[in-house]
Amino acid sequence: MNKMTLTGGVAAAGLIAVLTGSPALAQQKFVTVGTGGVTGVYYAVGGAVCRLMNKDRATTGIRCSVESTGGSVFNVNAIKSGELEFGLTQSDVQFNAAKGQAQFKDKADADLRAVFSVHPEPFTVLARKESGVSKFEDFKGKRFNVGNPGSGTRASMEELLTKMGWKLSDFSLAAELKADEQGTALCDNKIDGFYYGVGHPSAAIQDPTTACGAKLISLSGAAIDALVKEYPYYAKATIPGGMYANNPNPTETYGVLATVVTSAKVPEATVYAMTKAVFDNFEEFKKLHPAFANLDPKKMIKDGLSAPLHPGAAKYYKEKGWM
Repeated sequence: MNKMTLTGGVAAAGLIAVLTGSPALAQQKFVTVGTGGVTGVYYAVGGAVCRLMNKDRATTGIRCSVESTGGSVFNVNAIKSGELEFGLTQSDVQFNAAKGQAQFKDKADADLRAVFSVHPEPFTVLARKESGVSKFEDFKGKRFNVGNPGSGTRASMEELLTKMGWKLSDFSLAAELKADEQGTALCDNKIDGFYYGVGHPSAAIQDPTTACGAKLISLSGAAIDALVKEYPYYAKATIPGGMYANNPNPTETYGVLATVVTSAKVPEATVYAMTKAVFDNFEEFKKLHPAFANLDPKKMIKDGLSAPLHPGAAKYYKEKGWM
């Protein structure tokens, strides 16, 4: 069983603006990276990737932009339809899309291609301070945000509930708020808790823990043990104590990896340019968000990747002697 590690230390999740610069080239190509909510780490990953790609756009002729989307499942579907060239997706969603399982049952995406994986994404449960919740089972009969349809969080939430023998109707309210809305709803007493797959530190967790003393709730027990044993894309994880205000103790949970995916239809030169931009400027990339601090390129090119590597990415990794 794998074990994820996270660095401590609270830092605001600063969102990365895409650089603007010299006039567009006549032959310029435009690529878009689908991410998630603007307070999540996916948006920061997309911003970091585009910032580094756009540094070289006079040479490559490629202009990169970031799009805030509904998340993992949306991004995979949008890449398949040609609406996006690249997207962030949870490693479990990538696995299911590549294999035609779960939410992609009998709809395997033969053109889905992996580029690299990024940070761990522990599933993070927050409870309103006044909710009386000390363990996940206490949410039965309460108002809980299960995630918006089309997000990897929602898909994973449903998998957990199935393993626990629960249904959405076991909550008095199963809200479908987007990631950007759930922290405010928690502090405004509209929900009692939420479940969210996110890299840490995250503004989406920092804001409600600071603003209204929200409490991190551990995810552990037989159902979690069974999920981690059964599925290769899950691993146990710990959110360090003190990372967030009013939460001094470590929080045990489990999670996935964030991954960058594309389509076989995206040209080799385009994917090569993205891969080169990130790894040729890797120390700069790691500084663009605290969740990137412990990234290791040799793990990023294999961990959490179920779809075949895109030839453009593989070309770069072979040039570096990593494959």
